[in-house]
Amino acid sequence: MPSLSQQLSRVRTTLSVLSAEPIPPGTSMPGTTIVSEHKLTLTRYGRRPTSKPPVLLVPPPAAPAATYDLRPTQSLVAHLVDQGHAVYLADYGDISYADRGMGFEEWIDRIVPRAVSAASAEAAQSVHIVGWSLGGTLSLLTVAAHPGLPVASIATIGTPIDYSKLPAISPLRRAATVTGGRVIGTVNRVMGGVPPWLVRNSFKLTALERELTKPWFVLQHANETVKLEQMKSVDGFMAAMPAYPGRLFHQMWHQLMLGNELANGHVVLGDRRIDLGEIRVPVLAVAGLADVIAPVPVAHAITTVLTGAPRLRFETAPGGHVGVLAGPKAPTTTWRFLDEHLAG
Repeated sequence: MPSLSQQLSRVRTTLSVLSAEPIPPGTSMPGTTIVSEHKLTLTRYGRRPTSKPPVLLVPPPAAPAATYDLRPTQSLVAHLVDQGHAVYLADYGDISYADRGMGFEEWIDRIVPRAVSAASAEAAQSVHIVGWSLGGTLSLLTVAAHPGLPVASIATIGTPIDYSKLPAISPLRRAATVTGGRVIGTVNRVMGGVPPWLVRNSFKLTALERELTKPWFVLQHANETVKLEQMKSVDGFMAAMPAYPGRLFHQMWHQLMLGNELANGHVVLGDRRIDLGEIRVPVLAVAGLADVIAPVPVAHAITTVLTGAPRLRFETAPGGHVGVLAGPKAPTTTWRFLDEHLAG
């Protein structure tokens, strides 16, 4: 049994860690800016040409691009570079009230296609897209809407498809049957979107158990520097979350969450219908076993809507919404699946 002095030392360490600033995401790997324009900075990491195919990382709009590069031991960017890939990371920058008019169209018709085209042109070959969370949704819709883009394959990680099976929003869906979704829609219009502080706190609510047990976790692992740094890096990720543009959130709420259009295999934007069945490249989908934003049944629906993909692989891996991408077990699960997928 630990002595009193050892127990007091652990308590002091716990208080010190809990009061410390989160570790900001990003390992500051040297990169080369390929594109710098409105709401798109495209950076290449690694050398070109390489013996491995180029990879384009597509983040969701309301999460920092550095999620792919949290810290040296939690960096998918570093892993892919080490494997010999040229890695292209798209970054949308901060989202503000002035961006409230941005919707899905802005991403699937301009931002993601521009990133694909620029990466492919520099690498002189088709790119493999990796999209985490809503970044996977953007990737799927972009390739379905623009089949001529130089895309070799798609990988989605923690990407929700069937929102009807998402427990976290079931109460909101039931309430919307009474209000027609107008309450949330009105708040969204007034605020011009979902501001950063609300995105951050909403994400914390989805990981409520983690937040409540954090002091106990730190106390139990007070002498394990690596585990504490991993925890603080996730805290840093949460603290860096940007906002959702108003129009994009409106589309997500009415078409994805209430209308469940992705689970029906298509999304209607204005006068056009984008069918996921039009995707004609190999697809890998990975779901986190502890993910409450894209639980396994919600993510697994991708296997029923990608009817045109020549190869579709669905896997599960340990971790929550961030952990499945950058958690301690990701290198031997999610990243291994991705390596196999990229090898063809």
